Amino acid sequence: MQNDYEIGPGTILKVFSVEETAEIEKSWMNIFCKNKQGFNTKAYKWQIFSGGGYPSVDGDAAREEYKMQSAEKFVMLPNDGGNAVLTDCLPQACCLSDYYVFPLNMAWVMAFTHEEGWLGPYFAKHKNYNALNKDNLMQVKKAQQKAEAKKKGWI
Repeated sequence: MQNDYEIGPGTILKVFSVEETAEIEKSWMNIFCKNKQGFNTKAYKWQIFSGGGYPSVDGDAAREEYKMQSAEKFVMLPNDGGNAVLTDCLPQACCLSDYYVFPLNMAWVMAFTHEEGWLGPYFAKHKNYNALNKDNLMQVKKAQQKAEAKKKGWI
């Protein structure tokens, strides 16, 4: 599998297969686009947010929420097909114009749009955000503890 995405900062840990990407997209749609009637989510999934079909914040408020998020790994899902990727850092830049970033458990999503400045970006939280985000923070803490133990030669 080839990766043609430029994402930064961080390292791309995995390029998901076409089948895996389809499953990720299906799961994402089941969470954030259940009420998609009347929204053109086939063209742009983020229209669920711009049209008010799922609660979100946009623009600078979305960017601020996004900067505050933490997880061990992040999924970048392109809007226009292509393979999703897994990265080890919260992406700050990507060569795509329409894409979604979220942790593996989909506690939240940041939707970047080609209409930024007019429509988007959008930041939305899963309905179970608090519990899911708590899990994300615990995973980050465990990874930090493991790295520290490894650095000290304990493992």
